[in-house]
Amino acid sequence: MARLLGVDIPDNKKIKIALTRIYGVGRTKALEVLENVGIDPEMRASELTPTQLKQIQKYIEDNIPAEGQLRQQIFRNIKRLKDINAYRGRRHRIGLPVRGQRTRVNARTRKGRAIAVGGLKVKITKK
Repeated sequence: MARLLGVDIPDNKKIKIALTRIYGVGRTKALEVLENVGIDPEMRASELTPTQLKQIQKYIEDNIPAEGQLRQQIFRNIKRLKDINAYRGRRHRIGLPVRGQRTRVNARTRKGRAIAVGGLKVKITKK
């Protein structure tokens, strides 16, 4: 298995798909990288030579924020929003959806499991 930027690239997949394992590289970016480096996107990752792997890694490091660099950038952006007490920052802080989604019914991904609030006790009176 080849390693690029600290990520194992699967050998059995085409390189255009295998590159998407890198955080920050999707299909479009993967094709852009391969086009600029001059590698056929239909090649399998196992067919790449070490020099080609180095070319890919160098291009990604120089031109695309990926992996740890991108994670740090996102973390700093969210921290900045929290520090300046922006609306989006407050939503991040309390764990609610940030981009205007409704929360009355949905938003279980951000809010977590629903916590049951005790059911009403019904008194049955005999006549």
